[in-house]
Amino acid sequence: MTYLELLQHLKSYQAVIYTGNKEADLDLIQEELDEQRRLGLIDSTFYADARIVIHQERQKLT
Repeated sequence: MTYLELLQHLKSYQAVIYTGNKEADLDLIQEELDEQRRLGLIDSTFYADARIVIHQERQKLT
């Protein structure tokens, strides 16, 4: 999964996240994924893959 694929997934649930601050975007994406997992909209494998993507994107910021 890529960052773009993750954003497209969120868009399919009407969640468009862009604050102009990449770190804040990643925080909001994580919150949205947590909520989707809690509601059973995504499985554990997808959630784990998405967490890896978020972690990789955070690494690029440093």
